[in-house]
Amino acid sequence: MKNIKEEMTEEKNCIGKAVCRDECLSEPIIPVTPVTSAEPVTPVIPVTPIEPEMPIIYDTHAHYDDSSFDEDRYSVIEGLRAKGIGCVVNISADMLSIRESIALAEKYEFFYSSVGIHPHNAEEYNAENEALLYGFSNNEKVKAIGEIGLDYHYDHPARDIQKKVFAAQLDIAAKTGLPVIIHDREAHEDVLNIIREKAEGLSGVVFHCYSGSVEMAKELFKMGFYISIGGALTFKNSRKLPEVVSFMPLDRIMLETDCPYLAPDPYRGKRNDSGYLYLTARKISEIKGISYEETAAATTENAIKFFGLPPALN
Repeated sequence: MKNIKEEMTEEKNCIGKAVCRDECLSEPIIPVTPVTSAEPVTPVIPVTPIEPEMPIIYDTHAHYDDSSFDEDRYSVIEGLRAKGIGCVVNISADMLSIRESIALAEKYEFFYSSVGIHPHNAEEYNAENEALLYGFSNNEKVKAIGEIGLDYHYDHPARDIQKKVFAAQLDIAAKTGLPVIIHDREAHEDVLNIIREKAEGLSGVVFHCYSGSVEMAKELFKMGFYISIGGALTFKNSRKLPEVVSFMPLDRIMLETDCPYLAPDPYRGKRNDSGYLYLTARKISEIKGISYEETAAATTENAIKFFGLPPALN
């Protein structure tokens, strides 16, 4: 991320941007960096039809503004509909990525955006940027506040700063009525305590790329929260996450890639994109003993409900 690019060479953490060391595997990190492509933003591109027999799935957490897509960003995105992707929510992490994410959402009819400052970038938060966040949240293609939360792995910036900025952005979510996308790394207790203080005013909460315990998941579901599942579920040494998925009610699960990170097996270690999302959905179906079509339908319905997204365009 912006403030620690030189440091972020360790494995990803699924609660937020990584996978716990005892849960998943090390995978080189490609920092989320600004779009540098010189290609100009064009008017909204009409969606490509999805084949009628293809189950539709939604990617609720992606980073197509990442520099790893600079060479082929638009061709990748324009090929997703043919792979059954109904909608993509592109997630922001700092003030620059907010602008880039909204630009992608305005370019592609099936793309949407979030706005928010990741805990690694909490020092960007000030009165001027807070006002901009409120302004950006009025865009009709903006569907959530996030990703926001706490990350204690590096303890940078200071925890007190992270907590203050997290709480302030939860207030923005409450005032705008937008749901919240949570990044939680090694900060479970503080994240939950702050959310409990603010929960009454929140329209919805999802813990993205979840890798916590069944016990923590039970507590989240009691509060009416969602969990989104990414490619780490398919990893051969993933242990806790299959247990969580087996327990989870189907009406609380959403799908995500967190691309370009965490490509599912057998593509682990490669650049991820939404075209691989079906592998995560297939693994969920296998664990829960249901059809792929059931998983696709339920997770798509959950995403539509949570983010206020339209049904997939055909």
